[in-house]
Amino acid sequence: MAEQELQDLQDLPELEQSRRPRILIADDSEFNREYLKAILEDDYDISEVADGPQAIEMMEQEGTAISLLLLDIHMVTMDGFEVLATMNDRGWIKEIPVIIISSDVDAGSIERAYNLGATDYFSRDSDMSVLQHRAANTILLYAKQRQLTTMVAEQVRETAKQSEMMIDILSHIVEFRNGESGLHVLHIRKLTELLLHRLITKTDRYGLDRKQVALIATASALHDIGKISIPGAILNKPGKLTEEEFAIMKTHSMMGATILDGLAFHRNEPLVKVAYDICRWHHERYDGKGYPDGLVGDDIPISAQVVSLADVYDALTSERVYKKAFSHEKAVQMICNGESGSFSPLLIECLLECSNEIKRLFHTAPAASEESQTRLQGVADEMLRREEATTGKTGQLLKQERIKRQTLSSMISEIQFEYTVDPGSLTLSDNGAQYLNLPQVIPAPMTNDKVVPMLRQEGLVGLRDAIHALQPGDTDVDYTCQLTIQGRELWVRFTCKVLWGGEDALRYQGVIGKLVDISDTKTRLDTLEQLASHDPLTNLPNRRRAQAQAVELLTGMPDKSFTLAVLDLDKFKEANDTYGHQFGDWVLTEAAQRLQKVADPDTIVARIGGDEFLVFTGRESEKGEDLELLQSMVTVLQEPFDSAQLSVSIGVARTRDLGRDYTSLFRAADQALYTVKRSARGTLQLYDTSMKDVFPDPTTPMDQMEPAKS
Repeated sequence: MAEQELQDLQDLPELEQSRRPRILIADDSEFNREYLKAILEDDYDISEVADGPQAIEMMEQEGTAISLLLLDIHMVTMDGFEVLATMNDRGWIKEIPVIIISSDVDAGSIERAYNLGATDYFSRDSDMSVLQHRAANTILLYAKQRQLTTMVAEQVRETAKQSEMMIDILSHIVEFRNGESGLHVLHIRKLTELLLHRLITKTDRYGLDRKQVALIATASALHDIGKISIPGAILNKPGKLTEEEFAIMKTHSMMGATILDGLAFHRNEPLVKVAYDICRWHHERYDGKGYPDGLVGDDIPISAQVVSLADVYDALTSERVYKKAFSHEKAVQMICNGESGSFSPLLIECLLECSNEIKRLFHTAPAASEESQTRLQGVADEMLRREEATTGKTGQLLKQERIKRQTLSSMISEIQFEYTVDPGSLTLSDNGAQYLNLPQVIPAPMTNDKVVPMLRQEGLVGLRDAIHALQPGDTDVDYTCQLTIQGRELWVRFTCKVLWGGEDALRYQGVIGKLVDISDTKTRLDTLEQLASHDPLTNLPNRRRAQAQAVELLTGMPDKSFTLAVLDLDKFKEANDTYGHQFGDWVLTEAAQRLQKVADPDTIVARIGGDEFLVFTGRESEKGEDLELLQSMVTVLQEPFDSAQLSVSIGVARTRDLGRDYTSLFRAADQALYTVKRSARGTLQLYDTSMKDVFPDPTTPMDQMEPAKS
C-alpha cells in the first residue's frame, strides 16, 4: 500500500482511527479468498465469507465497521448481483463501498454492476498491486464522505437553532405587547407537536410525516404575529372588549398572513407557507362560525386546526389580564363540551389520548430547568453516539442513521463538496449533485466537460488563486463568482476549508466546503447600491457618486488633465410652474438622456440637484476638445422640450489651471456658473481668478443680495 495513502487513512478523525479498516471478502473460492487476503492483510483487518447470504448476514451485524466489500460475481448460493440488489434494498450501498473482482469482463456484466451501485470493477487478470491503491482510495473516499455528513449535520443543527431563535424572538416581542407569559410560544409548539404525532398514528388522511410535523410545530410560534398591529390598550384591556374593539382584535389573523405574504424573498419557503395558513386560519371553527373566512371542517388546513386547539388549551390554563387560569381537567372538559370553540372530533380524541402527557409536561413541577434538561439530553445523545460508534451498529440502526443523514442533507439548500488533489476528484452531496445535474463523484473535475463550462475559466482561475494565496496552515477561503447552472446565471459564494497534509502539514491536499446561491442577496445589495448612488428620476449618478468617480480618476491618472463643468437649465422653474411637476420631471429625464447621447463612455454625467447637472471629462483641454463637448451639450439642450424653450448656463473649471483637488474644482465651476447666471445666462464661462470672491459673504442677509437671473 502506498505510503501517502496510509498517511491519509491515519489522518482521519479519532473514531476512524480506533481500528484498522476492515475488508470483507465474499468469494466461493477458498483459493481466491486466501490470495486476496495475502495481498491485503498487512494493511487491513480481513473477514471472509464463502457465499452471498453470509455476506448479507455479516453486513447486517457489522454495518459501517466494514470499510470495503470485495465481491465475486459468480457464486452458487447467491451471486454478486443479488448481493448488490439486497444492499440497495436495505440502503447499505451508500455506506459500504463495493469493488467487484471477477474474471468476467463482459461489458454487460460491468455495466450491470455499476448500475447496481458498485464503486469499482476489477479484473482478476489485472496487476493485483493496483488493487491495493484502489482499495485505499475507495476506503478514504467513503471515510471522508462520512466526515462531510457529520459536518452537514452540525451545520443543519446550528442553522435550525439560529432560525428557531429568531422565530422565538419575534414571537416573544408579540407576547410582550400582549402581556402574555414568555412560555406561551413554547407551550403552543409542544402541544402542536404532541397532537400531530398522535394524529399521524390514527389516520393518514392529511398525508403528514414527521418532517412536516416538525415544520408545523416551528411555524406555530408565529401564529399571533399579526397582534403587533393591534393597539396595546385593546390587547391588554382587563375587561371585556366592546364590539368595535373585538372587530379590531379579529384583524390580527389577516394581518399576520399579510405580513408573511409580503415577504419579498421568502414567501414561497415551506415554513412561510405553513405559517401563513396558521396565521390566517387559526381562529376558524370546525362548524364554520370562525373568522376571517368562515371555513368549515377540513377546509381549514390541518396545521391551523391543531394550532387553534393548542392555543385555546394554553389560553384556558394560563392566567390572563382578564381571567384566572383553569385547571388542566377543567380546560379539557370545556373544550370537549364545546364551551371554547368547535374542533374536529378526531383532534378531540387526540387531546384526550394525550391528556396525561400534557398534564405531566405543563402542570407538574420540573425536577430541573428546561435548559438543564436540554443539556442532559445532549450529553445522553453524545454518550449514545459514542457507544454506537465503538460497539458497531445493527442493521436497524444503520437504516435509521441513513434516513437521518438523508433528512439532514435535504433540509438545507447549500451544496457540500470535497475536492482532493491526489487522486484528483470532486465529491458532491446528494442534493448538490441533483441540483447541479452532475455525478456525485467526478474524477479530474478541472478538465471535466460539464464542470469547466459551469465554473467558467475566470471562476476556476479566481478560486485557484484564492486558494494558492494561502500560507500553509491557513484554512479559510471565501470566494464569490458567477456560475452557469442549467442555463441560469447565478451568483454563488464558496466557503471552504483547505486541507493541508504531509509530515510537516505543508502540502496542499484539497478543499472541503459549501456552495451557496447568493443571487437574491446580491440583487438586493445591487438594488440598494443603485438607490444610494443614483438619482431615482434620471438614473444618472448622484452628486456623491459623481464625486467618488471623479476623485478615483484624479488620483488614479495623475498625468491626465480633466475638466469639471456645472450645468444649469435656465427658466426650468418657470416651465415647471407653468406646465406642472410631471412635465418638469419629463424635462429633467429628457435632458439627462440628451446629455448621455452626446457624452463619450469615459465622461461622467450626473444630476447634482434640482435642474443642475455635472459633467466631468478627460477630453483634451489644450486642444479645446473639452469645450467642444460642452458646446455640443449646449446645442442639444437648446432644442425645444415640447412647448418649452430652455437654455443652459455652464461654469467650467480645469485641473491644468486649478490643480487636482476635487472640492476646489467644483467650487470654481460653481463660481463660474454663478457669474454666468448674474450676467449672461445661456452661455459657457471658464473660471478665472476674478471670480474667486463672486459668492456673497455668508453673513450678508439674503434680502440684501442681488438675485441671480433664473
